[in-house]
Amino acid sequence: LIKMSVMSLADLSLCFRGAFSEVVLAEEKRTQKLVAIKCIPKKALEGKENSIENEIAVLHKLKHANIVSLEDIFESKSHLYLVMQLVSGGELFDRIVEKGFYTEKDASKLIQQILDAVKYLHDMGIVHRDLKPENLLYYSMEEDSKIMISDFGLSKIEGSGSVMSTACGTPGYVAPEVLAQKPYSKAVDCWSIGVIAYILLCGYPPFYDENDAKLFEQILKAEYEFDSPYWDDISDSAKDFIVHLMEKDPRIRYTCDQALQHPWIAGDTALDKNIHESVSAQIRKNFAKSKWRQAFNATAVVRHMRRLQLGTSQEASCSSNPPPGGAGRL
Repeated sequence: LIKMSVMSLADLSLCFRGAFSEVVLAEEKRTQKLVAIKCIPKKALEGKENSIENEIAVLHKLKHANIVSLEDIFESKSHLYLVMQLVSGGELFDRIVEKGFYTEKDASKLIQQILDAVKYLHDMGIVHRDLKPENLLYYSMEEDSKIMISDFGLSKIEGSGSVMSTACGTPGYVAPEVLAQKPYSKAVDCWSIGVIAYILLCGYPPFYDENDAKLFEQILKAEYEFDSPYWDDISDSAKDFIVHLMEKDPRIRYTCDQALQHPWIAGDTALDKNIHESVSAQIRKNFAKSKWRQAFNATAVVRHMRRLQLGTSQEASCSSNPPPGGAGRL
């Protein structure tokens, strides 16, 4: 077992709580190596054993430069402890806002790293299912730090002949086929990468509405725009890249392999023009943490599924009614 000395969490502000866990900063006494330990009370695991077992099974399989690794596992009578690689560079959006200079090329390099990591996952038969900016962290505070993918709590290992159909993910990033309750595959991750790329280039999400039903309606129709003036200085190549990833039909949506070969990633079409002022202003406006937590609550997907199921029996009598009002834009 790893020997730890837990540090002052109040001073370092490196403690945060998930749905039923806590993460603390710790030090391995022998090597003085810093790690992050996910502390899960066993009482909280009752009825959730499959979820944590799935996360551990996924993490055990992974070894990639852009994926937060599982270093060790141990347990006490009261807790299960997952010892994770420490990632200390902060969240993606915070770093972009802090920059004084930010270009399409910067966004392209970020997306390339994400694609490399997700391609690795897909080659291993793993679908992340919850790719979003909060799960993208910088490894260190260095200017050229790499980006890391974290949080594999909703990941799924594809079984032989298995079909995924469970509704999960975060509403603003979930693919249309998930909301439509259709069987889905690793293509859902590629859709999410497209949404992330969109936000990295303009600072606001492609789909947004305070009303969940209207938000889902936009996503189901793959209804988004490259609004002026925010997209006026963005290259056609970047827009083409996004269009291929945010393709409604998963059968023709770009795979990670195809996306990595696109000129915006593999070529020289990503522009060098500084877009920091516009993007950072929109990020501050649209992704303030308090607003973020409220607007992108993952339970909204579950509520949507329940409404669909409850509404099935009424569908015939309601078919003549018009759909909810038009999509809201920023």
